[in-house]
Amino acid sequence: MKKRLGAVLLAVAAVFTFVPMASAQGHAELTNIRTGKHDGFERIVLDMNGLPSNHQSRETGSVANCASGNPVPVQGNEILQSVFHYAASYDENFDPTYTGPRNFSPAGLTNVKTIAFTCDFEATLGIAVGYDDPDSWHKVFTLTNPDRVVIDVYSR
Repeated sequence: MKKRLGAVLLAVAAVFTFVPMASAQGHAELTNIRTGKHDGFERIVLDMNGLPSNHQSRETGSVANCASGNPVPVQGNEILQSVFHYAASYDENFDPTYTGPRNFSPAGLTNVKTIAFTCDFEATLGIAVGYDDPDSWHKVFTLTNPDRVVIDVYSR
C-alpha cells in the first residue's frame, strides 16, 4: 500500500512540476520568427512569451498539417520537423500573437529553404524547416531573457 501511495504522489508531483514550465497564461505564445546566417550554420529564432513545456524534433521525408492531415509543402531536400507542446501563435483569448507568414522562404539564407507551420492547434505548435545540404545537422534549444526557441541548422 505504501509503495502504491508513493507512486501516486510521485506521479502527481511530476504533473505539477511539468505543466508550469509553460507561460503563466497557460501556454507559450509565439510572437515573431527571425532568421540569420552565421559562419557554419543558419539560425531560426522563434520569439516567445513563455517557453514550451517540451519539444521533439526529427528528420522526416514529408510533413502534414496536424489538424487536417493535408500535406504541407516544404522546399528543400531534407526536412526537420519540430513540435512544441504548450505553445501556440495565439493567446488565451484566441487572439493572434504571431501574424507573420506561415510558409515562407527566409531571405538571406542559402541552406534553409523553407519555414512552415505544420501545427497550431490545441496548444501544440509544429514548425518544419526545409533545407538542402544532406550532410547538415541541427540543434534545437531554448533560451531565456527574452524567451525564445532556437533552431540551428549546421552545414559541413
